Amino acid sequence: MTKLSIRHIAFLTPGNYDDADPRRGLEDTLSLFEHGEAIGFDSAWIRQRHLEPGVSSAAAFLAAATQRTRRIGLGTAVIQMGYENPFRLAEDLSLVDVLSDGRLNIGLSAGPPPFGKLLGDRLFDGDPAAVDFSHARVARLAKNIDGEWLGDADTRITSAAGEHRPRLRPHAPGLRQRLWYGGGSLRSARWAAENGFHLLVGNINTAEETDDFFETQRRHIETFRAHWRGSDAPRIAVGRVIVPLDGADTTTRQRYRDYAASRHARTLGPQGERRTQFAPDLVGTAAELIERLAADPILRLVDTLRLELPYNFSIDDYRQITTDFAGLVAPALGWRGGVELKGAA
Repeated sequence: MTKLSIRHIAFLTPGNYDDADPRRGLEDTLSLFEHGEAIGFDSAWIRQRHLEPGVSSAAAFLAAATQRTRRIGLGTAVIQMGYENPFRLAEDLSLVDVLSDGRLNIGLSAGPPPFGKLLGDRLFDGDPAAVDFSHARVARLAKNIDGEWLGDADTRITSAAGEHRPRLRPHAPGLRQRLWYGGGSLRSARWAAENGFHLLVGNINTAEETDDFFETQRRHIETFRAHWRGSDAPRIAVGRVIVPLDGADTTTRQRYRDYAASRHARTLGPQGERRTQFAPDLVGTAAELIERLAADPILRLVDTLRLELPYNFSIDDYRQITTDFAGLVAPALGWRGGVELKGAA
């Protein structure tokens, strides 16, 4: 079996909080980003969630994270563009990238907002049927981030700040090359490649040509590589739910196993009309996880392994999981980054 050589490790957290005390949960998540930086993770990513107790504005959260970290990459996976104005979001993300000194990675997806019907005119200014929720909406965000001058060479705007040639500000050079697309289908993988977006794949696919999860994901990645049109080298990050047991007590170990068991049935075949495929959650000791990850055929095709933290676990759980992963699992997969971890030997 070919030895793995994972170049980068990341984690993705849901940013849980108690509805009665959101600040505490958000502070816990910011502290997790600090912890991730301290133990050597290459990047830390936040989910963006709407109408539930999670981070509803990844840009606002990551702006705070820029002031609590110095080295670690910051990312969001994914922002559903159906909820967003492509110009205003581009302004917010460009500002965050400048605050972070160029550490921001932006994961995006297309499609109508899942809760659009419920929100109605709270979200839409007109008929939702007239709104373009296609990939073109994502492309509009990218064009804004490019920072092209608006109007012609003589166009100026005047305000109390003086006269200026207009474009999105602050301009964040390089941010356009750090846009990612969450691709779970052949069509989305090809679109991402042809438009210069790096590829995020996770533990969910759409079954199109085969019922095998890993074969489906392999075909997505091959399609992406075959159609890459970006200005730099293509990057691919794969997400897996990975829960090491080594640093957990007996009760917590059983809770982790019960969590994975409760979700196992969905991995046995494509689910529902959309034929959604799910990868198994990986729960075990570091030695067991290394063996199972070494057998994952997708890890040989990517440069980044993203640890997807389960929903509704505690901050102590997340600290234990990330510490065990960075100290005991990732080095055996070929990862050579990070810092020395006490007790990791």
